[in-house]
Amino acid sequence: MERDELITSSISIIKLNQHPRGGYIASPLFAPYAYSWLRDGTFIANAMDRVGENESAGLFYKWVGRVLQDKRSQVDALVQKHERHEWIDRSEFLGTRYHLDGRDDVSEWGHFQLDGYGAWLWGLTEHVKKTGHRHLLDELRESIEITVDYLMTFWHYPNFDCWEENPDYVHPATLACVYGGLKALGELEGREELLEKAAMIKGFILEHCVHEGRFVKSIHCISEIWQPALSGVDASLLWLAVPFGVCEVTDPVMRSTVQAIEADLKHGGIQRYAEDRYFGGGEWLLLTAWYGWYQKELGHLEEARRSLAWICSKADSLGRLPEQVADALRSPDAYAEWLQKCGEPPLPLLWSHAMFLVLSDSLQ
Repeated sequence: MERDELITSSISIIKLNQHPRGGYIASPLFAPYAYSWLRDGTFIANAMDRVGENESAGLFYKWVGRVLQDKRSQVDALVQKHERHEWIDRSEFLGTRYHLDGRDDVSEWGHFQLDGYGAWLWGLTEHVKKTGHRHLLDELRESIEITVDYLMTFWHYPNFDCWEENPDYVHPATLACVYGGLKALGELEGREELLEKAAMIKGFILEHCVHEGRFVKSIHCISEIWQPALSGVDASLLWLAVPFGVCEVTDPVMRSTVQAIEADLKHGGIQRYAEDRYFGGGEWLLLTAWYGWYQKELGHLEEARRSLAWICSKADSLGRLPEQVADALRSPDAYAEWLQKCGEPPLPLLWSHAMFLVLSDSLQ
């Protein structure tokens, strides 16, 4: 499909799949994704801001505000447990995804993820800067402060990564989201305590998440020493450069990380990580867009445009983009298992459309 057609289609699909209260469904035709994630939703909202659909983006940020505004007692109880050094079960933490009408999701899922909360603060501040709607900061103040307290306390806790996996580890991509959110809000409101915490998190990433000259997928603490738990790369490590800016795109550690992603995970598109078995470990459109975005920021426009063209080639006749494609599977046997279990991979995936819009906009 041509780029301009896919831009129009992507905006339409995202708007049609936004609940009247503001939540974006992850994928309307794939039952496990019939929820709104704070992480996915923030990146979708940011894409809508980029293409001038500010009302849609604002509706999402307000939706998150309503979802979180009654969580004060829950977060306070968690913070008190932390201060008393008491055990906290993962089920006690805030949710990762919510029903579109704002209700908590009580299903069995990877419910302790911090990335979405950091991303939401970052996305909200980006929205305020773009629109000038500073009144949102007052309107959503209670939810903002609940989120700040939550992240300031638990940023270093092991939690599920952005793929709902590996809950016993700490993940640089997740830390990047938390860093990005606290830093963005701290700069917007001149809050030194947030900037200090963000600087601490950045220092932690650079000290503990680098192995053999590049970032690693996950780390853990053994005998009070942080060390790699999963020493390979994950394409979500691109987040450390864009958009959260833990390091510059030209940073030698980032360059080495991307070189490893290219060597291990790049075919036509970009895969998640080497051991991926979800739907056989195919190539993800949103990660290919992220890789193209990084290359554009690096000044490699030809590679960024190639990534964009590859994404456009994966749209179906209705202008829908899938989550992933099975062009270069890492585990073909697992693909068959997932097909039998769940049917075809999610189509459309709103996050795929969003990141296509981000890459397209960055190349304008």
